[in-house]
Amino acid sequence: MLRLFLVPYPRDRDYASWCRSLVSRRLAASINAANVVSFFLWENRLNEVEEVLLFIKTSSAKADELRKALESEHPYRVPAIIEIAPEKVNTKYLEWVVETTGE
Repeated sequence: MLRLFLVPYPRDRDYASWCRSLVSRRLAASINAANVVSFFLWENRLNEVEEVLLFIKTSSAKADELRKALESEHPYRVPAIIEIAPEKVNTKYLEWVVETTGE
């Protein structure tokens, strides 16, 4: 099965190198990065932060290993790491993800 992780990352940090590293280590098959502005309360202060939202695709076999890497390597003290298990994924793409992550 496919796993999709949604992970905001600070835009002013080198997110591209981190993405390349995750893919090179076969923890992710593919990562998309979209510029976003996030609004949130942190330590009783309203924040407005420019981030990239990473759409990280991996196989279910690599999901736990990926999650551990995200938690330990992300620069935020409390990163948002949201895992989604899509019910419907086209077969050819799912096969590619499984093959790419070495499942």
